[in-house]
Amino acid sequence: MTALANLSPAIRQYMVVTGNYWAFTLTDGALRMLVVLYFYGLGYSPLEIAMLFLFYEIFGVITNLVGGWLGARLGLNRTMNIGLFLQIVALSMLLVPASFLTVPWVMGAQALSGIAKDLNKMSAKSSIKLLVPSDAQGQLYKWVALLTGSKNALKGVGFFLGGALLSLFGFKGAILGMAVALTLVWIASLVSLKKDLGKAKNKPKFGDIFSKSSAVNYLSAARLFLFGARDVWFVVALPVFLASTFGWDHWYVGGFLALWIIGYGIVQGFAPRFTGKAQGKTPDGKQALGWALALGGIPAAIALALTFNWQIEFAVIAGLLAFGAVFAINSSLHSYLIVSYAGKDGVSLDVGFYYMANAMGRLIGTLLSGWLYQDYGLAVCLWVSAGFIGLTALISVGLPRNEAGE
Repeated sequence: MTALANLSPAIRQYMVVTGNYWAFTLTDGALRMLVVLYFYGLGYSPLEIAMLFLFYEIFGVITNLVGGWLGARLGLNRTMNIGLFLQIVALSMLLVPASFLTVPWVMGAQALSGIAKDLNKMSAKSSIKLLVPSDAQGQLYKWVALLTGSKNALKGVGFFLGGALLSLFGFKGAILGMAVALTLVWIASLVSLKKDLGKAKNKPKFGDIFSKSSAVNYLSAARLFLFGARDVWFVVALPVFLASTFGWDHWYVGGFLALWIIGYGIVQGFAPRFTGKAQGKTPDGKQALGWALALGGIPAAIALALTFNWQIEFAVIAGLLAFGAVFAINSSLHSYLIVSYAGKDGVSLDVGFYYMANAMGRLIGTLLSGWLYQDYGLAVCLWVSAGFIGLTALISVGLPRNEAGE
């Protein structure tokens, strides 16, 4: 306790924000796995299960657009705590008798969970901008990479946690346990977070939700296609392909993808080492362009292997691992750039707009993943992925060079 008291106020706030984000992320990953496994056991097809998360993605777009404005007006402490509370409500909705767990009801619970997740993420990412001095860009990159990487690693752990809780306590017991644990975190957050964190000095108008910064707009467009490129083959097409073509059972598929997400998060945490920080540099638009170009060849190579029927299992697994590592660096680099580009006053407006584009990319990718795989197969999903990454690279040409954070 003495060591904690000796920490600077900024670091203590960073620890509170990170702890909130970690707790939320664990429940988010576990809830997704619980819903997938529970409804799979009821006989739902993979595509039908994926559609249960449609509102989760749609409301993510809306929440990020409006959430940044709310954060600037109300303060990031309030939007983070609102996110935690809404997740508790979403979990509680799933505690109704089994006969009430209809598809519309579960989609509604997932919609609330999507709102909660993006309020929480936007608040956490925006808060870091306010806790680091503007002349400490290297420290800012390190903190953003740590928060982003740990979040994705914990989401993978959440997948395992969801399966374990389901086996040990059943669906209702698992949901109740997570709701109680998150309620305790929420109460601690209400007490610990600074009351004025992130509140803009001048109350922003609703029209300010659309960014006026060209750097933020370019980066947001690049982010949209980057995440569309991932989800167009990862969300629906890949799990179904692994199960139907390779004959993997459901647990094997879920475990492999959980490990992939954990590894992806670990690479994100170390991304600064690969993008210049080890040499005392912070990245700019040039690095964003270079890493996008490096990523684009990977889905194209996997698609060629599928087209010519060459070592398909090796190509898909090795390609997925390579894609995850390079994508993680791209994602972490983007996460730093948006926090760096965002204005200090009302930071959540720019960050919220950016993550709205991120959510839109996920939504487009999710919808295309089911449709393209069902009608054309995995190879076409991968070609579309490569095309989206090409657009990401093209847009990245317009990002500022050597002036990130100015």
